[in-house]
Amino acid sequence: MIKVKTEQEVLLMRQAGKVAAAARRLAGEMATVGATTQSIDKRVHDFILSQGAEPSFLGYNEYPASICISINEQVIHGIPSSRKLVPGDLVSIDIGATKGGFVGDCAATFVVGEGSPKAMRLVEVTKQCFFEGLKFAKVGYRVSDISRAIQKYAEKNGYSVVREYVGHGVGSKVHEPPEVPNYVERPRRKPDPRLMPGMTLAVEPMINAGGAAIRVLDDGWTVITADGECSAHYENTILITKGEPEILTADEEDS
Repeated sequence: MIKVKTEQEVLLMRQAGKVAAAARRLAGEMATVGATTQSIDKRVHDFILSQGAEPSFLGYNEYPASICISINEQVIHGIPSSRKLVPGDLVSIDIGATKGGFVGDCAATFVVGEGSPKAMRLVEVTKQCFFEGLKFAKVGYRVSDISRAIQKYAEKNGYSVVREYVGHGVGSKVHEPPEVPNYVERPRRKPDPRLMPGMTLAVEPMINAGGAAIRVLDDGWTVITADGECSAHYENTILITKGEPEILTADEEDS
């Protein structure tokens, strides 16, 4: 059942969203040559705690870290380690922060040092996929309208959309109904609800430079592209309102 948030719950989600967005910004600043993914994880963990919040991912389904850090061909759910970042790495960082019992969930892909034009384009198109979907995050549209816009923009630019992992509702839990795919299911096998005020969704395009196929590594978490091509990820928690959608995890530049 889709949970429509009350005004008080929306206020709490805004607070959680601000923490998550600030943590994402901090992680991006730390994604520099020589930094280890473990050091980014620890710094973000400590920052979230300093804001009176908790890392939503730590221990979630036994996940062992506070954030997910996925590099190059890793799509999502990369586990922080002693790996050092090198120039040109694409670093996708997914962060959840729980405050007041509600979750802010967001992600972005950062380029370490001087990125290639190919890498920069993938990152920018992935981010714009989110904003293309956001145009349809309004009352009266359906979830599939968001999905269609994301898929259309990605494929128009020559990229592939991951299908096995999707966006989702978010609130008192990291994952709530409904699912928010980044593609249109044909034939449709799952519900396609209309958007209503008070719905809160994590919209998160996962876009591959090569084919759409993925596989999961032996750690049971890290998802990589099957063909070894790079992938990028961009996500925000949004609120459906009576007018324009509100990004609850907005970066300063998007506010």
